[in-house]
Amino acid sequence: MASITSQKASSTRSPMSRPLPQPVTLAKRLLFPTLPTEDLPLLLISPVPPELNAELYEFIALALRAFVNPWWTKITRYDKEFLPEVTRILTYVVRALEARVLATDFPPLLCRDVPTIVTQHYRDYRNAKSKLTTSYAAGGALSLNQIFHQLQPHMAVSPDGQIDEVYFRQVVDHILKACLPPEDSAPEAERFIVREIIVKILLKDIIPKITQPWFIHKSIVDLLGPQPLPVTQPAESPLQLSLSAISFHTLIVLFLSAIQSISGACLALINTYKQAVNTIKLVNQTPRKGDGGLSPKPENLPHSSTVQKATSSNSETRFSPSLSRAPSSSSSMSSTPSPASSSSSFDEFVKGPIQPHYVQAPLLMVTEVLSMGDRFASSVIETTARMLASFFAPFLDRLLPFIIQRTLSPMLVLNIVRIGKRTLFPNGYPAPPPIDPTPEEQAQMLAKLLAWRGRGGTCKSCLTPASHAENGSAHVLPILLGHDLKHGLHSAVEPLSNASCNVHLIVMLLDRVVVALFPELIGNPER
Repeated sequence: MASITSQKASSTRSPMSRPLPQPVTLAKRLLFPTLPTEDLPLLLISPVPPELNAELYEFIALALRAFVNPWWTKITRYDKEFLPEVTRILTYVVRALEARVLATDFPPLLCRDVPTIVTQHYRDYRNAKSKLTTSYAAGGALSLNQIFHQLQPHMAVSPDGQIDEVYFRQVVDHILKACLPPEDSAPEAERFIVREIIVKILLKDIIPKITQPWFIHKSIVDLLGPQPLPVTQPAESPLQLSLSAISFHTLIVLFLSAIQSISGACLALINTYKQAVNTIKLVNQTPRKGDGGLSPKPENLPHSSTVQKATSSNSETRFSPSLSRAPSSSSSMSSTPSPASSSSSFDEFVKGPIQPHYVQAPLLMVTEVLSMGDRFASSVIETTARMLASFFAPFLDRLLPFIIQRTLSPMLVLNIVRIGKRTLFPNGYPAPPPIDPTPEEQAQMLAKLLAWRGRGGTCKSCLTPASHAENGSAHVLPILLGHDLKHGLHSAVEPLSNASCNVHLIVMLLDRVVVALFPELIGNPER
């Protein structure tokens, strides 16, 4: 009887002690239904945090359930291998793109090419606007879009801002050939279907939206953040001021507040000094891309072996910190240089190593956007910044790639994937498409942008040190933008207020990014 009761007791306790089964994730159910374990296979080749791998698979599962599964289940409800097969192809594509991203040299792209394209856009827009009422516009017959197109002609963009779909079809077709598996890129029907889907999303949904002036204005306002309302203090009477001035309690409060402010400033300076010293050490210890690389370079890239060799040789020459030109004593004693070798060494000595000068293009872009050359105070700031940038150029050419390397990290990709998942699939399914704002709402967005005055507003009656710290940007803006802040802000955002001209800018930037990832599109140009 005792054994029977013990068996009953154990049987009653076993369901409670048994661990509860974990719920199967959406990625496991849709993408890997036959996987025996709960651990998903790695999507990326590089070592990344496990949560990034899970978030990427979750995003892929949500996208396939929302956009592929509805029409595929209408064709057949019994084929359960289609979504896993799509996942296999996407894994191959993501790894091919990952290899190309790791092989891309981002400092020249982000610090030289992109600022140069933006600067040229601002210059050409203002130049085209100045020619509207002159003979360059054929007596006023040419519009702003046509004059701008003459200054920035592009084979993929018409004078009225229409995009040529054939151009992007060829680009996307090459990308698919380079990234898809051979058995999937060879059939033209499969490749053409995927190509048309990508081209439609890019040319009909994305570019027409991001080139709208209201979209750019709203993005700038969102990046600047909400502007806090100025806090004003009630004015005190002269009698209250005189009584508070002779109060012993007020003197004690002022003394302790001054000590607290001084100690806080000293602690901030000490912390800033330690961080600066640590950053300088890390920057000096970080090898350059040509000497071992800020980012690993894959050995095999599809369709780009010759370009890879040329790029590596160019980067080694460009980013080498110094060239040893002085011959050693043994070599100088044992051999005499020929005239050809001496002339080539003299040319190398005269030319010297090519400096990246990463800080010059961003400074020029800021100068052109804010029109700093039109005012004396901002011109002085611009000249001083250029002098300091030229003086610290060797260090800045190492600091900016170091910052870019730290910024372009797996955590950045993880945050982007999470933001994209919350934006596109707020409840697990696609959100309804946002409604374009009315002309009145667009005018309100522009007015809100032109009314921005920095943190703290323009409050002049705020007497606390914290309010003065928040109001620092409000004091700096008149120096950079001029006395009329509204006119200065309008001049800074006006070159982005024409959708047709913005199409040229987006296409130029897109071309540069595609060429950076797929350099075989432009062959092997000699630099």
